[in-house]
Amino acid sequence: MTTRALFRLRIYLDDTIAIGPGKVQLLQAIQAHGSISAAARALDMSYRRAWNLVDEMNQSLTEPAVTSAPGGSGGGGAHLTATGEAIVTGYRNIEALAQQATVAEVEALQALLKR
Repeated sequence: MTTRALFRLRIYLDDTIAIGPGKVQLLQAIQAHGSISAAARALDMSYRRAWNLVDEMNQSLTEPAVTSAPGGSGGGGAHLTATGEAIVTGYRNIEALAQQATVAEVEALQALLKR
């Protein structure tokens, strides 16, 4: 059996999760696929859900994380702004720092699990 520990930081603006693991994963998928619809398909979620998450995030920020152009014969697509890129980088850095800072405590808890 293998074990793993995950840190799931969520930053709230009032009752809304402005930045969290799912939204960061969606940002990375948009960055990789170049559109909200392709990112949604890659994450096995509906376009509507993905669009709502992007809109919720953009509404929570001082500057949008994602900009998009309507689809059609001329293209369309979406890309991360500098704010979106900063969110992904900062979030992933926080995860790495949290894991580094808690190695001994996580190992102690994992030692209590069945093998």
